[in-house]
Amino acid sequence: MKKLFSLLLFASSLQVQAQHHLVKLWESDSLSVPESVLPSLKNNFLYVSLIDGVPNSADGKGGVAKVGLDGKILDASWATGLNAPKGMGLFNSQLYIADLTEVVVLNAVTGKLETRIPAAGSVFLNDIAVDSKGVVYVSDTRVGKVYRIEKNQAEVWLENISDANGLKVIGKDLYILSGTKLIKVNSKKEVTTVAEGFAKNGDGVEPLKNGDFIVSCWSGLVYYVSKKGNIELLLDTQESKINTADIGVDSEKNIVYIPTFNHNSIIAYQLKNK
Repeated sequence: MKKLFSLLLFASSLQVQAQHHLVKLWESDSLSVPESVLPSLKNNFLYVSLIDGVPNSADGKGGVAKVGLDGKILDASWATGLNAPKGMGLFNSQLYIADLTEVVVLNAVTGKLETRIPAAGSVFLNDIAVDSKGVVYVSDTRVGKVYRIEKNQAEVWLENISDANGLKVIGKDLYILSGTKLIKVNSKKEVTTVAEGFAKNGDGVEPLKNGDFIVSCWSGLVYYVSKKGNIELLLDTQESKINTADIGVDSEKNIVYIPTFNHNSIIAYQLKNK
């Protein structure tokens, strides 16, 4: 009983009273199963990966759309011929996209295919993060691994990361959503837990200017996560069956862009303090 009380006390300490909330700004027209949003703020648009089929099927239906920062669809078929594209990362003029068992590299301006980088042993590549030197990290949720790509060669960098999904490089640290936890891995591969207690497995993670984070769970949950590890529920769209997949964030304006997956749209929210 004493142990149970301690666990409940610990869990309640992570949940804080609501200090932030989201205000809906706009919702885009229909898109074909949008999974991930990557803002290109200097160009005033969003890259949006479109599965347009089954999330684990190599059916060639997937692609990438461009959506304006006002929600207007600029080009629904900017890139085509992918399978089930998910997380994306940008470095210079190259757009990296996790696509089942390979990372597809497109020209970020034209959308033309440059190369495909296979990840040996992968099953379900999910999210991508790129560091300041252009080193690419990609998670595989099904096998619990994180791959590292340098000079177009992929190798396993981390193993035994349960339900590895959302990734973000901050300085020399890699932040990973692992199931219901947000963890941090340093250059020595030492792992620390930043926050835990999400109701469902995490999908997307994005930092804010103040060092805090926004975390999404595919089922329809979005959280505010402080750098101290406190979590605060911002959005719950589970009953309305609106997914909240791999988010994008404008940290200057505190705008959160949410791909709704089976709801087939992008919804933008303004993050505000209460």
